Amino acid sequence: ALLKMAASAELRMDQLPSDPLLHILSYLGYRDLINCSYVSRRLNELTKHNPLWKSICSKHWLADRLQSGTSWYCLFKQHYKDLGRYIKYYPVLKRSWEQLKSFLQQRCPRMIASLKDGVTEVELDDIEAQIGCRLPDDYRCSYRIQNGQKLVIPGLMGSMSLSNHYRSEVLLDVETAAGGFQQRKGMRRCLPLTFCFHTGLSQYMALEPAEGRRMFESFYPCPDQTAQDPSAINMFITGSCFLEWFTTYVHNVVTGEYPIIRNQIFRYVHEKGCVATTGDITVSVSTSFLPELSSVHPPHFFFTYRIRIEMASSASPEAACQLDSRYWKITTSDGNVEEVQGPGVVGEFPVMRPGKVHEYASCTTFSTPSEYMEGHYTFHRLANKEEVFQVAIPRFHMVCPPFREPVVRTVSSYITANKASTCKSVKGAICKISL
Repeated sequence: ALLKMAASAELRMDQLPSDPLLHILSYLGYRDLINCSYVSRRLNELTKHNPLWKSICSKHWLADRLQSGTSWYCLFKQHYKDLGRYIKYYPVLKRSWEQLKSFLQQRCPRMIASLKDGVTEVELDDIEAQIGCRLPDDYRCSYRIQNGQKLVIPGLMGSMSLSNHYRSEVLLDVETAAGGFQQRKGMRRCLPLTFCFHTGLSQYMALEPAEGRRMFESFYPCPDQTAQDPSAINMFITGSCFLEWFTTYVHNVVTGEYPIIRNQIFRYVHEKGCVATTGDITVSVSTSFLPELSSVHPPHFFFTYRIRIEMASSASPEAACQLDSRYWKITTSDGNVEEVQGPGVVGEFPVMRPGKVHEYASCTTFSTPSEYMEGHYTFHRLANKEEVFQVAIPRFHMVCPPFREPVVRTVSSYITANKASTCKSVKGAICKISL
């Protein structure tokens, strides 16, 4: 029918059947649909077709139901009027928040009560006026959805626990973050994203490209102890923008990349394939970098690792055994190798029986920003102490985030830092030095 019409002397829009036109329009985005509505009265009517806007509302606003008396087109307009400036961020951040809340409800329910309702556009505008700086749209969009977290423990942004060290980071609400906005030398125009009661640690977001930082990237500040200028700050970079920083964290939480221990999120990272099975015993390892206990100058990088030892439930009762000792081979990024051995693990000599799991955490420090460890445990059978055997520990890597140095360093501090030769060994590190 369309071909016959095209062959005729005149082809009028109002003569074209609706179904093929609606099919064509279904491939258009909301901007093109609106533009088409200005072409003719016929297209104006067709572009208001309710099913067209249902899929668009689902895509951009994650809306799946209507209130009675409201069309999908009207619903889109309502959301766009309120959140239109965030349309490219909203579905990603909204989905991340929903996934995170659903996960917390099941695994860490007490965290749900600490989440704060989203703020308004007016409140965000007032915050910008207060700090005299523009907030990025992805940050604003997230805080329209949820205004961070109350100052409680445990923190939403992860915990870490060792025998003599504990931290838990809260995702700051925007009002508290504005109160911690930095204007001091070395940290100008930096807005805190997180806060830890125990360490005083915060992650910051740079709101302007100043003092060696790129605009909107997130980082942990680290004082440069070798610089003559006490305000010189090194930075461990954790994200290039708020969207990347937050959604990556949520992904690691909801996919189980970060373990849940005692109703808290622990930021241990497990390398895929970092598992070794010897007979009936499987050993897996996850690691974490602790910026608050690390420094770039002088080079001192602090890592913690968590090891899980499990005996298969299908093992025979005669396979029961006890761990006697450990052996480590440690290789740093500059090629140095160190071997360490000793009794037990963190003062314990766990007994393994079918189905038994033993987990423990330990820590280590290095003068280089990356290294790997591997080794084995020595066990003996409970039924026969003379039967001694080794269980492999898989190789696992410990790598700190990319770091950046202060823009200006003095000649003496540069020479001091160069002696440690850490900068050359950091993949992805950016060094900006003025002599």
